[in-house]
Amino acid sequence: MGRVSPRIWVRDLALGARFATGGGRSGVLRTLLTALGVGFGTALLLLASSLPNMFFQREVRESARAPDASHRTIEEPGAGTFLYYTQYSSYRGASLSGLLLKPEGPEAPVPPGTDRVPAAGEMLVSPALGRLLDSPGGTLLQKRLPYRIAGTIGEAGLIGPNELRYVAHAPFLTTDNYDGRGKRYGWSVPEEPTNAFLLLLVVIAYVVLLLPVLVFIATAARFGGEQRDRRLAALRLVGADNATTRRIAAGESLAGALLGLAVGAGLFLAARQFAGTVEIWDVNAFPSDVVPQTLLALLVLAVVPVASVVVTLLALRGVAIEPLGVVRTSTPRRRRLWWRLLILAAGAALLAPAIGDIRVEDTTIDTVTIGAGTVLVLIGLTGLLPWLVEAVVKRLRGGPVSWQLAVRRLQLSSGTAARAVSGIVVAAAGAIALQMLFQSMEHTFTAETGEDTSRAQLVTTLNARNGDEARRTIDRLGTVEGVTGVIGTVDAHVYRPGPLKPGEDFSPLTPLSVGDCSSLREYAVLPSCADGDVFLLVPPKDAPGAPGAHWTREAAGPGDRVALRDPGEHEGTVPLWRIPADSRTVTARPDPTGLLRFGLLATPKSIDAARLDDPRAQVMVRVDPAVPDAPELVRNAALEIDPTTTVRGLSDTEQASRFLSIRTGILVGSTLTMLLVAASLLVTTLEQLRDRKRLLSSLVAFGTRRTTLGRSVLWQTAVPIALGLALAVAGGLGLGSVLLAMTGQPVRDWWAFLPVVGIGAALIAAVTLLSLPPLWRLMRADGLRTE
Repeated sequence: MGRVSPRIWVRDLALGARFATGGGRSGVLRTLLTALGVGFGTALLLLASSLPNMFFQREVRESARAPDASHRTIEEPGAGTFLYYTQYSSYRGASLSGLLLKPEGPEAPVPPGTDRVPAAGEMLVSPALGRLLDSPGGTLLQKRLPYRIAGTIGEAGLIGPNELRYVAHAPFLTTDNYDGRGKRYGWSVPEEPTNAFLLLLVVIAYVVLLLPVLVFIATAARFGGEQRDRRLAALRLVGADNATTRRIAAGESLAGALLGLAVGAGLFLAARQFAGTVEIWDVNAFPSDVVPQTLLALLVLAVVPVASVVVTLLALRGVAIEPLGVVRTSTPRRRRLWWRLLILAAGAALLAPAIGDIRVEDTTIDTVTIGAGTVLVLIGLTGLLPWLVEAVVKRLRGGPVSWQLAVRRLQLSSGTAARAVSGIVVAAAGAIALQMLFQSMEHTFTAETGEDTSRAQLVTTLNARNGDEARRTIDRLGTVEGVTGVIGTVDAHVYRPGPLKPGEDFSPLTPLSVGDCSSLREYAVLPSCADGDVFLLVPPKDAPGAPGAHWTREAAGPGDRVALRDPGEHEGTVPLWRIPADSRTVTARPDPTGLLRFGLLATPKSIDAARLDDPRAQVMVRVDPAVPDAPELVRNAALEIDPTTTVRGLSDTEQASRFLSIRTGILVGSTLTMLLVAASLLVTTLEQLRDRKRLLSSLVAFGTRRTTLGRSVLWQTAVPIALGLALAVAGGLGLGSVLLAMTGQPVRDWWAFLPVVGIGAALIAAVTLLSLPPLWRLMRADGLRTE
C-alpha cells in the first residue's frame, strides 16, 4: 500500500472535524462533552504550569520591598537615609506585617508599592487591611494601629492581594529601638539548596497531581466511542477503507481536542481573574502572577491534541469496523494480565535501586528515574483496573433486578466503566503514597521547640526607662481581660566593680532578674522563697557546656558588691549593690520558652529596681481559652506601652519553612486535582448516560420502574469505583512503602488511606446526586426518537 499524501490526510482530518461539529445534535453534544473534559484538564495543566511563576513573583516582591540589608551598618544619617523597624504580628489567626519608617532627609526613597513616604502619624495600608479596619471585625485592630490611613499600598508592595500589611511613619524610632538605617529597598539572600527528602516530595507531588489530569484527558478523548464507531461503519459501507476511517476518527478527536484547548484557555483566563479573590491554604495571587511558563504552556498545547489522536487510534486497534457493523457489539475478548503486571514490574525495577539511597543531608536525587518509576507504577495500577473489574463482574450472579441490570451492563462493557474511574485510581493511589511521605517527613522536619504552652502562651520583652516603669508594665499586662497569670521579671545586668584585670577586655557581668517568688520559680528550683531573698542561679550540671556558670562566678557571689552599671562605659560614681551573704545557690530549670537562665535572681524587697540601668520587662502570659480575643488584647496593651515590641505566641513544635512552603503548594495542587477528578467523573457519567439514552427509554417503555433503573445506574458506578478504591489502597500503600524505604524512614501510619477513601466516597455521593436529574430526563419515552 502506497504512502498517503498530505492532501488526503488533510481531507480526511477535515471530514472528521465536520462530523464532530456538524453531525447532528448527538454528534455536536459528544464533541462538546469531549471539549469540556479536555478543557478542564487543559485549564488545570495551565494553572499547574503557572505555580512556579506565582510563587517566584511572591518571593521577588517580598525581597524588593525589604530595606537593603547591606546598608545596616550605615552609621551617619543623610539626605537619603531612613530608620526602619519591621513588625510581625497576627490578628485572629491571620498574619499581619508592618514597616515603620522615619525618614532622615528629603531624599529618603519611597517604599515599593507606594507613591510617597507617609507623613508623621500616617500609614499606608493594603486593600485587605483597609477593608478589615473598616469592618466591625477590625475594631480591636484599630486600637493596635494608632495611625491615620492616608493611602493604599499597591501590588508592587504586597506578596498577595489578601495580605494584611501597613507602612507607617513612626517619629519615635531612634537608633536605640530601630532595626537598621537604610538608603534603598530591595535585597536578596542566597537560596538554600533543597535537601533530598523535599526534592523527593516535590517529584512525587508533581506526578501524583498531574497524572490524573492526563488520564482524564485521555478518557475524554474517547467520549461517544460507540456512536463514532457506528458512524465509521456507515462510511465503510459507502466505500471508505480502514485507513480512511481511522484518519476520519482522528480528525473527530482532533477537532474535539482543539476545541477543548480553546475551552481550557478560556477557563484558565477566567480562573486567572479570580486568583485574587480565591484563597486556598492561605495562598492567593495577583492575576498578573498567574502566567504559565512558556515551555510548559507550549508542551501542554502540543501534548493534548497529540494525545487525543493517539488515544483514538489505539482504541480503534481493538475494534473491527466493517460495512455491516462493529465487532465491539459482541462479547469482548478476555483481557490479558501479563502486560499490565509488566508495567508495574518496570516501575518497581526503576524505584528499587534507590531504596535506602536517599539521605536527608543530600541535595540531589535521580528525579528522572524516580519520577518515571512512579509514573509506571500508577499507570500499571490504572491498567490493572479494567482487568480487575472484568474478572470480578463476570463471577457476579443473582440479586435484585437493578443489580442484575448493572452487572449485565458491566459484563458486556466493563472497559467504559473502568475508564470512567481510572482517574480516581491514579489520584487516590498517589494521594495515599503522598500522605505516607507527608507523615514521615513532617516528623523529620518538625522539631521540639522546648517551649511549654501549658505554663504560658505568649511572651514579650518591653523596653523601659527604669525598673519602676518595667514593673508597672508587668502589672499592666496582668490586668488585661482574659489574662489568667503573668510571669514577669525586670531584667538588667550587674558588673564586677573596679578596674579591669590583665587580659580582660571588659568587666565581667552576669544577668539579674527581679521578680516575685511565683515568677522566679518558673526559672529555678527554689527550696523556699520569701520577699527579700536573693539567689545565685546556675545551670544544671548536665546542661551542655554549663552556659553562663563561669561568668556568674567571675562577676558575683554571696556578700560581694556589684556595680549596677558598666564601670567601663560610665564616668563618675557607679551605683553599687551588695549581694546578701546568705544568698543561696539554686539550679536553673527551663522557663516556658525552653531557655535556661543563669545569673542572679532577686525579689523586689532585696533591691530597688529604680536603680537598674537599661532595664527590660520580660513577660510571659497565660490566657483564658474561653476569651478568644485575649491574645489580641495582650498585643494591643503591649504595643500601647512599647510600639516596637513583638508579642510572640509559644508553640510546642516548629516546622522547617521550606517544608511548610512545599506542603502549602502541594495542598493547593491537591485541592485543584480533586476538584478536577470530581468534574471529570461527573462529565464521564453524563456522557455514559447519554450513550444509553435509547436503552433507558426502551426499558421504561416496557414497564421498568425508574427507581429500578436509577439504582442500576448507581450500581454501575459504585462497583467499578469500589474496586478502583480497593486497588488504589493496595497500590498506594505499596508505593508509599517503597518511597519511604528510599529514605530509610519507617511507615508511621498504615491507616493513611482512610482520609483518601473518605474523600473518594464523598465524590461518588456528590456525582451520583448531580447525575440523577439528567438520568430522570433521559428515561422519558421521547428518547426513542431518532434523527
